[in-house]
Amino acid sequence: MPDFQNPAAFALLLFVPALYVLRSLGILTRISFPVTLADWNGPVFEWKGGLRVFASHVSRVLAIAGFAAGVAALADPVVYHQEKVYTSRGTDILFVVDTSPSMAVKDIAGVSRLDAARQAIRALTADNGGVSFGLVAMATEAAVVVPPTMDHSMFLARLDTLAVGNLGDGSAIGTGLSTAVYHLVSSSAPKKCIVLITDGENNAGSIHPETAAELAGKNNILLYALGVGTRGTVPLDYVDPKTGKVYSGYLESNFDPAPLKQLALSAGGRYYGVQTVGELANALSTIGRDVSVVQSYHLKSESRRYYDKLVLVSALLFAAAWLIRRMYLQEFV
Repeated sequence: MPDFQNPAAFALLLFVPALYVLRSLGILTRISFPVTLADWNGPVFEWKGGLRVFASHVSRVLAIAGFAAGVAALADPVVYHQEKVYTSRGTDILFVVDTSPSMAVKDIAGVSRLDAARQAIRALTADNGGVSFGLVAMATEAAVVVPPTMDHSMFLARLDTLAVGNLGDGSAIGTGLSTAVYHLVSSSAPKKCIVLITDGENNAGSIHPETAAELAGKNNILLYALGVGTRGTVPLDYVDPKTGKVYSGYLESNFDPAPLKQLALSAGGRYYGVQTVGELANALSTIGRDVSVVQSYHLKSESRRYYDKLVLVSALLFAAAWLIRRMYLQEFV
């Protein structure tokens, strides 16, 4: 929140209207020293060009703005910012995101399923400052992109790097889940959960999804599954990152949610079927509330002064006004 250490300095702004009134009444006039080089009874000099008149007005405005910036600097503005510093551990949420080519299908409000997932995850991180988020990318293979961390800016930056097809064209759900379990088992967080976001069935990998789900349940890791996408004929626009081949057309989506429902229930979680960005955001918001824990924290206050910056702005504005009058209008007073 902004504050001023010397607000009385703003009284100096009254000099501007006072000077204008005094000049209008003829009480205070500009000091000048006229020099007559020759007198042939010619016309008095005046600006006939509209551009010069405009430049004169601009220089006055710049000078007034420079004075106002100087007054603001004398008022010594300070902006205070408070930040929560958590002193206890929050929940660990590890996302397992499907990056198989079908996630490029644009059937959720005109955006791809992967982009819709990204948007919803961003909304969840914005509302949960004390939660640690992690990310596993899953297709034919699975890889940890970000282990659970409270550095949300880094997490979101890595989230943006996800691309369909980089890990193959299958969906190794069991491999993705077991990878997530491996990185959560040793965590000391009071609550741990995996959020699986996929649009397909397990068709790759050597680990069965039920085996991974049972492993999660035995280690008190909740499993939430989100089946993303609509059924029927859906548009697909996808460029294979390895071959550069373009796939554009339609895909017949016949997603069966039953296996995912069973997986979530076996690990004490829940299944959500989502077909819109709103449903996806609401599902993640509900999960965030379900796994939230009470955390202790203290407020850290930081202040930032703007005196130096305003002095610099004031000097630059005065310099600009002087240059217009001296170099362009060629005034010597």
